[in-house]
Amino acid sequence: MALARMVTFDGVSAERMAELTKEMDSGEPPAEIPAKEILMLHDPDAQKSVVVIFFDNDDDYRRGDEALSAMPSDDTPGQRTSVGKYDVAFRMAR
Repeated sequence: MALARMVTFDGVSAERMAELTKEMDSGEPPAEIPAKEILMLHDPDAQKSVVVIFFDNDDDYRRGDEALSAMPSDDTPGQRTSVGKYDVAFRMAR
């Protein structure tokens, strides 16, 4: 069963989001984060962000969660306010 790690952040400026987007577009995903997909949402007016990272299974989730939880705060979009683990109950793309 697929799993998702959902993280919310406060204090995410438009400039910081642009930096992260550029970094992610120009680099390879880290090997220690075996994610299938990453979705970043941003509300520039509220300076809030939500990041949803999809994993294929529990082992991949555990490895990714350990790596992401150990990240220095300088590497995150802003101040982490919550982290949750969810089963992916339904997913549709067009």
